[in-house]
Amino acid sequence: MRFLLVASLPCLLAAQTAPETVTTLRDQQALAVTIYNSNLALVRDQREVRLPKGDVELAYQEVAALIRPETALLRNLTDPKGFWINEQNFDFDLLTPQKLLEKFVGRKVTVVTPTPNPSGPGSREVREEAEVLATNNGVVLKFPDRIETAAPGRIVYPEVPGNLRARPTLVLNLHSAADRTQKLELTYLTGGLTWQADYVANLGPDAKTLDLGGWVTLTNQSGSAYPQATLQLVAGDVHTVEKKLRKIGSGAARNEMAMAERPKMAEESLFEYHLYTLDRPTTLKENQTKQVALLDASDVPVRREYLLMGQNWYYLDRYGDLGDNLKVGVFVEFDNRTESGLGMPLPKGVIRVYQRDSAGRPQFVGEDAIDHTPRNETVQLKLGDAFDLTARRKQTDFKSLGAQGQYRNVCETAYQVELKNAKKEPVTITVLEPLQGDWEITQNNQPFTKERSGMAKFLVNVPASGSATLSYRARIRW
Repeated sequence: MRFLLVASLPCLLAAQTAPETVTTLRDQQALAVTIYNSNLALVRDQREVRLPKGDVELAYQEVAALIRPETALLRNLTDPKGFWINEQNFDFDLLTPQKLLEKFVGRKVTVVTPTPNPSGPGSREVREEAEVLATNNGVVLKFPDRIETAAPGRIVYPEVPGNLRARPTLVLNLHSAADRTQKLELTYLTGGLTWQADYVANLGPDAKTLDLGGWVTLTNQSGSAYPQATLQLVAGDVHTVEKKLRKIGSGAARNEMAMAERPKMAEESLFEYHLYTLDRPTTLKENQTKQVALLDASDVPVRREYLLMGQNWYYLDRYGDLGDNLKVGVFVEFDNRTESGLGMPLPKGVIRVYQRDSAGRPQFVGEDAIDHTPRNETVQLKLGDAFDLTARRKQTDFKSLGAQGQYRNVCETAYQVELKNAKKEPVTITVLEPLQGDWEITQNNQPFTKERSGMAKFLVNVPASGSATLSYRARIRW
């Protein structure tokens, strides 16, 4: 038994010290990245690697630093028979001067110190061997004749420890059936890649049409670059299990902005989401923000709405005068339809709206966020409050009628809303009144519709440079 152990020991040592097979981006043949809305991306990395026959340690370098290693899947596309994975490890103990020093605690290094040259001009180098005793809040070095708490010169190391990596590396212990070049595909999920949609809308002079351009803003802080990748984006709320992503490195992102070419994205359905594919490969550099075109539509019909919004608590007590110069919101809306020049499912994002002044200069007039909007739905944007439209609301009556039948509380309240228009043209102002419980409008001087179960909608025409008054009485039961 002792003989067998001693005889096999050289073989074990040889296996441990055998050089591993390393693959880098130089071996890459194809790359595809699918980015989701939720700081998540799927990477498919194909490389051609020469593998020896038998068990192999494959160091798959230049993967994302925020890789979720439990999601990594390596497939052999050339010779899948006789190919399997025994073990995989994600090495993220990265090589830095401090880490290198820490790995040499208890080991010897060479300290090189420049000293004046006694025999001539300049200086010469003195080389001394020292043992690294500790690296806590500094370094402690033991020289043959002394101990120093700071390195008197530069430190020279004999080697780089095998457990330190220059970049995050996925190390796979695998079995290869043949000694040959093989095509491997590594698929994994990673954090640090995000995207959002941004839109720019230019209103026409009469605000009845707009031109809409859509951009996708991509940000790569995953700890890796993705050269010439097939880029796809998934719009939709994909459910994932919450998990803290490992953060590697402390360098600040450069937030370098790259504006891509103009080709737009193709769209298709994927499960319950929508998938957008860029029609050409693109490069996502590490710590970079890039924009690519999503859509471009012209002369989209637009509707403008002026809206005064009430509150449901107006109807439960006495309030009297609720104030002058109430704000009237300005909204624009358009239909996401093919006949309107659109018809593509719109990912959620921010739409910024501009309109040209009399000199032809574009001016910013407001912005609003939209949620994921399917085709054939309406997009509504609040751009701000109207300058020339004001409102004054006062409560003209309130009665508490006590309990009635199945209702414990019944009350009546009356309101008067004065709407003023300083514009040179007439406008229609929508007044929305949210009412709770079982309600009815018992008196009104302007027509209304029941917008939904808890909402009354009045459309009030206000003349140019004039005013109009809305009066109504509501009975509330709850």
